[in-house]
Amino acid sequence: MDLWEYEQQLVHTTVNYAGVDEAGRGALAGPVVAAAVIIGGRAEDWVGVSDSKALSKKQREKLSEHIWSKAVAVGIGMAQPNEIDELNILHASRLAMARALYDLKMPPKLALVDGPYPPLFPSDQIESIPVIDGDAKCLSVAAASIIAKVERDKIMAELHTEYPQYGFHKNAGYPTSEHLAALDEVGPSVTHRQSYRPVQRASQARLDLTW
Repeated sequence: MDLWEYEQQLVHTTVNYAGVDEAGRGALAGPVVAAAVIIGGRAEDWVGVSDSKALSKKQREKLSEHIWSKAVAVGIGMAQPNEIDELNILHASRLAMARALYDLKMPPKLALVDGPYPPLFPSDQIESIPVIDGDAKCLSVAAASIIAKVERDKIMAELHTEYPQYGFHKNAGYPTSEHLAALDEVGPSVTHRQSYRPVQRASQARLDLTW
């Protein structure tokens, strides 16, 4: 109820709005994935929805199913590793959020966005309100954080079948000791973000070994 009431203070209840969040900014591999959610309904329809970081994997997966089935609309957007390397992670995340909004079957008039920056649109097509710690303050942003995290985990589990040496099914591309050890041993894959320092170090080390 607190999350619902806070976001109602930011928007007019008659305005069609979406919450937007992303997952995967700190990972060394895989895409950054954003979600946009128009929740609709009443606060009572969304009991249990909160910041994805405060939930267990099982809770997130269960709530994700509920959000997909009950939300007015859900959109997914991504920026791939090559786009992250080209744009940097901040702008790539903003691009992914814009793509998530464009993916909605019902375009919103307003977006509540987690963090200090708006989505990266070619023009100001959708008004946005950046909210610091929005996933912990706004219900629709919390819902988006759950969807983004669950969808990205699925993608990384699929990438694990192609690149099993890195343990993506467990670390989701984040710099765990297992992941870093694999980078040192076999070097980066094409799904790694080449601009990230640990990946650059591993690439350089592999080059040094070939001399």
